[in-house]
Amino acid sequence: MVSATCLICGLAKWAEHVRTALCGIFLVGLSLLAIVPALAAPSLTAKLDRDTMTVGESAVLSLTFEGGAPSRPPPVPSQPNLTIQYAGQSSQFTIVNGQTSSALTHNYRVIASQPGDYVIPAIQAVIENRTHTTQPLRLKALKAGDNTAGSGPKHAFVKLIVPKNTVYVGEVFPMEIQLYVQNPHDLQMPQIKAEGFTLGTMPQPGRTQVQSGNVLYTVFVFKVAASPVKAGTLSLGPVECSLVLRYRKSRDSLDPLGDLFGGGIELRKVTVSSEAQSIEVLPLPKENRPESFNGAVGQFSLALNASPTNVTAGDPITLKLQITGSGTLDALPFPQQPEWREFKTYPPTSKVVTSDPIGLSGVKTFEQVVIPQNVEVKELPDIAFSFFDPDLKAYRTLQHPPIPLSVRPSTVLQPQPTVIADTPQLQDKPPVRDIVHIKPYLGMAVQVHPPLVRQTWFLALQAIPLAAWLSAWIWRKRQEMLTKDPRLRRRLRVSALVRKGLHTLHALASANRAEEFFATVFRLLQEQLGERLDLPASSITEAVVDERLRSRDASDELIRRLHELFLVCNQARYAAERTPQELMSIVPQVELALRDLMKLQDETTR
Repeated sequence: MVSATCLICGLAKWAEHVRTALCGIFLVGLSLLAIVPALAAPSLTAKLDRDTMTVGESAVLSLTFEGGAPSRPPPVPSQPNLTIQYAGQSSQFTIVNGQTSSALTHNYRVIASQPGDYVIPAIQAVIENRTHTTQPLRLKALKAGDNTAGSGPKHAFVKLIVPKNTVYVGEVFPMEIQLYVQNPHDLQMPQIKAEGFTLGTMPQPGRTQVQSGNVLYTVFVFKVAASPVKAGTLSLGPVECSLVLRYRKSRDSLDPLGDLFGGGIELRKVTVSSEAQSIEVLPLPKENRPESFNGAVGQFSLALNASPTNVTAGDPITLKLQITGSGTLDALPFPQQPEWREFKTYPPTSKVVTSDPIGLSGVKTFEQVVIPQNVEVKELPDIAFSFFDPDLKAYRTLQHPPIPLSVRPSTVLQPQPTVIADTPQLQDKPPVRDIVHIKPYLGMAVQVHPPLVRQTWFLALQAIPLAAWLSAWIWRKRQEMLTKDPRLRRRLRVSALVRKGLHTLHALASANRAEEFFATVFRLLQEQLGERLDLPASSITEAVVDERLRSRDASDELIRRLHELFLVCNQARYAAERTPQELMSIVPQVELALRDLMKLQDETTR
């Protein structure tokens, strides 16, 4: 009994030692994983977001540190006519398969005051007592308005791609439109100048991305089928695309937070066009043209089915004709069959099922009902379909052999016509009506109601159309007033936006969603200040408070409160998380600032 107890105690101590050893190994492994990234050699890279810009625009210079970073942003050597100012930093931390990596990026805004070619010299930074140096970067500044020249990257351009430049009349060929855009916004379907061509339906475009130099383009690929309708040298294109592009605003002052809050972005509606393509359209040859040719051009196959084939004279037979291939399927008519004189035919129905998005190929199915007229009919005559093959440059004829039929005589006897004798019809004479006798008794007396015109409810009912017309007239006048007064229309819209935004702030503060909370605060301040100062909301920054409000006799308390709110919004991007109580304490300040702004006279009443 004692030996068994000692054995159990020994096993328990051994298990405890094993558990302690495994924990130690696990902690050592975690320490090694944390040390390995630190042992990686630090690196420094520099790049520009563009290599060509116009005077007044700004480019972004990024210095990226991996595996280590200096204690402060490295200085960038100054250049004549080139202003370089620090614009903030961003960091990135990733873990892939247990390997950790971190990167710190310092951003600088570069603005040229004169056109010319500039070289940003090598930038040095000391990391862990070692000096790291970047490569020099080249930057070209153009005059304002010269950014569309061929020397710089374009914001958007379009290409028209045609697979071949020689086709036949009626031949269907695919064409592709490639739209290259840097910052796509509000894209519209392209317009094609195609005189002498018929175009198919254009589906939604495909989308991909292509890198060209320092510029990353989003490429929209539109595909459509085209077919010429006349011979000769025709021009296909140009293609025009209308869209809205995002441009950096040209600014005289350097505001490091301007772009972060949309103040440095301008939307412009532009139209880009491609070059036209010259297409040589050949006429269809007249030699060896079959009599059954009806204008079909392409590559096709033919299939025919008839049911039933064992019928009685006068019974219907359904023909199902399928033409499969690529070409003008929609315009294909049912083949003419002059040998079907012993059948009564009905107009065929058709249906097209395409096998590709642009309708270049597919199946067209015809269904026709035919009725054999007599028992001498032994077969359905053959069907011939002729078309021109542009690849073979020759006519082809597809012919389906006759389909045997078994037609029995009808066993239903035709009813004999009934002869109706022409006998005079007897007409009953109407009963003789006499004068009604005078009633000897008056009968039951009933109360006679006053006419409707003397009823109160009836008179009140007549006021409903007048009230409806008056309401419609008032609503119409209000709409006309809003149309003629954009300031009033904007004031009403901003007022509704502020009411809704304040309710949203309470909900975001309760949910502790700090990022969305401060974004909503900033937007409400932009909208209300923009409405009062008659400025676009996107152009409202903290600098506008001093420039415009002080000249409007705004109180110092209001200006101070607005500065505090803008400062809190800016610090929220880099500060630690806030509690719901802290967020809720900001809401009254926002409400008070907005209420004071509403009391100011707007710009148009001054």
